[in-house]
Amino acid sequence: MSNEPRTALAVAGLSLGTALNPLNSSMIAVALVVLRADFGLDVAGVTWVITAFYLASAAGQPVMGRLADRFGPRRMFLLGMALVAVTCALAPFAPNFALLCVARAVMALGTAAAYPSAVVMVGAIAARAKVEAARPLGRIQMANTSAAAVGPVAGGLLVGLVGWEALFLINVPLALAALLIVRKAAPPDGSRERGSMAELLRDSDIPGITAFIAALLLVMMSALNVAPDYRWWMLAAGTVIGGLFAWRELRFGKPFLDLRLLGRNRPLMLVYLGFAVFSSVYYFVFFGLPQLLQESGGYSPAVVGLLMLPLAAMSVVATPWAVRAMGRFGVRRVLIAGVVLLTLVAALMWLLTSTLVIPVVVVLTALMGVPYGVLGIATNQGMFISSRPQERGVAAGIYQTCRYVGAITATVMIGVFASGGVHQDSWARMVAAMLVLCAATLAVFLVWRPRAE
Repeated sequence: MSNEPRTALAVAGLSLGTALNPLNSSMIAVALVVLRADFGLDVAGVTWVITAFYLASAAGQPVMGRLADRFGPRRMFLLGMALVAVTCALAPFAPNFALLCVARAVMALGTAAAYPSAVVMVGAIAARAKVEAARPLGRIQMANTSAAAVGPVAGGLLVGLVGWEALFLINVPLALAALLIVRKAAPPDGSRERGSMAELLRDSDIPGITAFIAALLLVMMSALNVAPDYRWWMLAAGTVIGGLFAWRELRFGKPFLDLRLLGRNRPLMLVYLGFAVFSSVYYFVFFGLPQLLQESGGYSPAVVGLLMLPLAAMSVVATPWAVRAMGRFGVRRVLIAGVVLLTLVAALMWLLTSTLVIPVVVVLTALMGVPYGVLGIATNQGMFISSRPQERGVAAGIYQTCRYVGAITATVMIGVFASGGVHQDSWARMVAAMLVLCAATLAVFLVWRPRAE
């Protein structure tokens, strides 16, 4: 196979694999009612099928990225896809809901291996094709955005025609296809770490990884209020474990996260901060607007799903434009332009406090897709150029965790500003909060500069 078709095929396989995480995070929303009926659950209980996936993805991304850096991104990608295929083939036969949630968590870990591994492989693929890394990253970003958008639509069709089991079974051929394509077309890994099992375990910083996962899970579970009676205990325990994690990482010879190096890498830290705050703005719209349209507009869930599609469609359109703009004007200028546009669109969201007619909603969701596509690929490229090649796996994993931090922040803030329901009065407060977050994002990217080589 010649270089150009092999490169296109490799990017296609990576795009398919990385799309499984956003696809599965959005498809499950349409199956909650069916799962409640099949397993005899209440509303609070059934949400664990979402929470399990969320928590495993957030904690697993940096860990899988670290493993990709150490043992090879191609190997980790193939292992992740194999884990997804096996888990999803078995999940429909789960005898109870608890095991189904475990299957969702294991599937999330498999999909979590895909994105950081893909980011590490992008460097080699771009070098082989003699193109800028932003081009394959842009295609992967478009696949992720499209998957999140079509998830509810595809999920509704699968559940309606087959049942909730189809939401797992559909992943089997998709994961196997991604595995086979990447195995055939992606560049091989370099030499992997060698040594005795005891040496590999010692250098893997298992206590550090365990502390990181425990601290992150406890803090996120507290923020999500998954156990109201223990919320503050979980926050306190997560904070203490997080402190112990930082203390160990600063003293360990080969840490899971090199906090000193991370602290000295100001460009990367600013990208993380800016991306997390930007994600909060996006998820304000992604989570809040559907509730507003249903509660105040009286639209059905099916209609609301269609009204949200322009957001994803325009983000896909905006991504290749942003890639070309970065090549011409640089990443920083595109970041700043994207935030300015995001602020303008957030301000226009104020119109929904007075009208919820379909044409206005369609225009506003389409407009929101433009800065989402621009900032999605620009922050991705900012992360890529701000991290060293040997650390891009864990850097990409933390980047994805910042997305979940932003999503959880938006969820918590929606609960604060719309505790009595998402109606037009509470939407006005949410728009004001979005504008404050936009200003914070702009401040971060105004001081950001690319990392000096």
